[in-house]
Parts: sequence; structure tokens; C-alpha cells
Amino acid sequence: MKGSLALYVVENGGERMLIDTSTEAQAGHIVKKLKEFGTFPIHKILLTHSHWDHMQGVEELIKLMGGAEVEVLASENAIDNLKDPKYMNDPFDVQAKPVEKVTPLKERDIIDLNGLKLEVINVFGHTMDSIAIFDRKNKNFFAGDAIKQKDFGNFQPLFMPPDYNELELLKTFQKLRNMKNDLNSLSLSHYGVWTDKDCIQILNYMEELNHSMQDSIIKWYNNNPSIENIASKYHEKFVPNIEIPMEQLQLTIDWLIKGLKMSGYIK
Repeated sequence: MKGSLALYVVENGGERMLIDTSTEAQAGHIVKKLKEFGTFPIHKILLTHSHWDHMQGVEELIKLMGGAEVEVLASENAIDNLKDPKYMNDPFDVQAKPVEKVTPLKERDIIDLNGLKLEVINVFGHTMDSIAIFDRKNKNFFAGDAIKQKDFGNFQPLFMPPDYNELELLKTFQKLRNMKNDLNSLSLSHYGVWTDKDCIQILNYMEELNHSMQDSIIKWYNNNPSIENIASKYHEKFVPNIEIPMEQLQLTIDWLIKGLKMSGYIK
């Protein structure tokens, strides 16, 4: 999903799991790509968290799987948010259909794809229902939104509404640094697979970058709460070489400010 969201399929012995779903409107495009890659149908859908851009497409994708039985998995913390998506998604002015039948997962649970063991890791902070998947055999970490990469498009930090928690995010950063020697690659929802030196670099600078962006937006807001003013400063400091429509950037800044307000960092 170029410039929007990276989706991943993990396959072993003919059993396939899709990580996240994007939006309902993208379901047909996703199925087309799955067929092109020879990874259709999907047997499991793993939701990394309950923000709309990760879960809104569940119902439509299942309809398009040609009758294949699809199991939906998510954090045990996400079950209520998926059944009633308003809390997680009203701050974005986006609606999502409820996802009723979900297998709950807790930290260290194992998802078994015909013998490939995938370990569930809690990566709270961006949301309090965020999980990641660790493929220990292939030394790959499907991070969801626990980490984001700054090099592409309209980079969005992690402090989104409605339940950003900085203390939990710092714990997540430390957890990932502790895993550094066990990882060769990071698969990020926003966006792409980063390997070897790039993987280590992201782990090393993710905390500093998040602090810098959070502290800057708080400072700019306290000096002048105008969304236009903050968006201009944000672009100049953090993404000066990226062309972003001002309306899109202002929407992102509005979301970030909502996240900081809901978490108590902006009064």
C-alpha cells in the first residue's frame, strides 16, 4: 500500500497469515495482490492493534476469501476495542465496523503456522493493545506501529490518540533494544522491511526521534496553538525534503495534538 501501509503475509506449508488489513476500500486491491503473489486465500489475519487503518478491512477481506475459513487474532487488550471501534477511531473521524469473533493473544503466545513458530510480543505505547510478531527462526520482527521509519512520505510519530502512553512506549523501546542481537530485520507497518545495519540504526535512534518530535510539538503548541503554525514548523524541522500537501500535514498534526492532549502532555 505505497505511501500508506505495509501489509505482510507469512506462509509456511500452505498456511498463510496476513498481518493487518488496511481499509475496507482497499480490500479488493489487496486480494488482487495476494493472487498475484500466489498467497490467496488467507487463513489467519493478525491485527497488530485496533486503529482503523489496520483493522477496518477485516469484514470485506473475509468476504473476498472465496469461502475459506479465516481466523482473526489480536491482543487480549484489543477485544473490546474491536467489538466497539468508536473509542479507538472517533478521534480520527473514521468509522469502522465491529470485529466480533477474535482469538485473544497474550505475550509469549505462539502462533503455529504448520510448524513455523511465531511469538507474540506486547509492544504497548502507541496504543495499549499493540502487539508484534517475532519470527525467531528467520530473525524477523513484525513491529506493527511500535516503530515507524522517518525516510518515507508524511512521517507520523507514535503519539497518536486515543491511548498513547509514553512510559509504556519507553519500555517497548528497551524491549526491542534488548532483542537487537536476535534480529536481522524489522518489518514495519509504516513502512517496509529494514535489514542488517538499517535495522540496528532504527533501534538505536527510535527513542531519541520520538522524544524530539514530542517535545517540539508540545513547545510549539504552548507558544502558538495554531495547527497551521505547528505544521509549518514540523515540516521545516523533521521532513524538509518531503513534499506533503499542507492539508494532509495539518490533519496529521491535529491527530498528534489530540494524542498528546488525551495523554495529558498538552493541557
